[in-house]
Amino acid sequence: MAAIESRFVEVDGIDTHYLEAGPADAPTVALLHSGEFGGCAEISWEFTIPALAEHFHVIAPDWLGFGRTDKVYDFADQRGRVYSHMSHFFAAIGVTEADFIGNSMGGSNLARIIADPPPILPVRSAILCSGGGFTPLTQERKTLLAYDGTADAMRALLHAMLHDPKWGDDEAYVAKRQDMALMPGAFECASAPRLKRPEPEKKDDKAAGQSFGIPDNTVYENVAVPVLIIAGENDPLREPGYSDDLAARIPDNERHVYEDCGHCPNIEHAARFNADAIAFLKRIHAA
Repeated sequence: MAAIESRFVEVDGIDTHYLEAGPADAPTVALLHSGEFGGCAEISWEFTIPALAEHFHVIAPDWLGFGRTDKVYDFADQRGRVYSHMSHFFAAIGVTEADFIGNSMGGSNLARIIADPPPILPVRSAILCSGGGFTPLTQERKTLLAYDGTADAMRALLHAMLHDPKWGDDEAYVAKRQDMALMPGAFECASAPRLKRPEPEKKDDKAAGQSFGIPDNTVYENVAVPVLIIAGENDPLREPGYSDDLAARIPDNERHVYEDCGHCPNIEHAARFNADAIAFLKRIHAA
């Protein structure tokens, strides 16, 4: 099994954490993690990195404000700050082209970036895992947002997000998630989107800085790279069949929908996810 190295690099004054594995001379695959409380590279990709690193050079950064990266939240333009930071991160470590995989928030961010050419990230191809499309404010989403730092709330979060209750029933897994969710500054950064931005209220404002339940205006027809869409058939954080719309609008795509799967195919069906991702990436590099 390839060794996984934990590294830091300073990006625009921000101490930025990332995991690295696999041969340095192999094609680079970049992994963009999810954004729930406790989301980070080592949680999202613990079952993915070892498999991919047998074939590829893997880079998995922690987003700004998540994991072991410095905790910064920009109320004026958080999305722009996050995208700029990630773009500068890849430039700082010398990555000029990579295949990108994103889960949940990571997948939605990746979808927006590749649909806005030229993309600010060096994307050769993209795998969207439970990312992209409209994000409704479901009861399960409300459960995620209600996380209050307790172990019971983390159990509820996992039961809401993942189809099989075994994840929320596993005390060791809950504790591991809790450790990441309660790192200094992590809870505050993940909670910040729920707060009201310090600006004059507008009549059409949605709930307190929230992006859920707002129409998705991403122009997927602009995507100019090959895309693999992977969705869970039982994803409680997306509308049923949301991937149908993505597949109809993204020009060059293939799609897999996993049965008995919630919001994280990369965790819930790791072996199948890894096999599908590796097969797709090998086809990209054989073309």
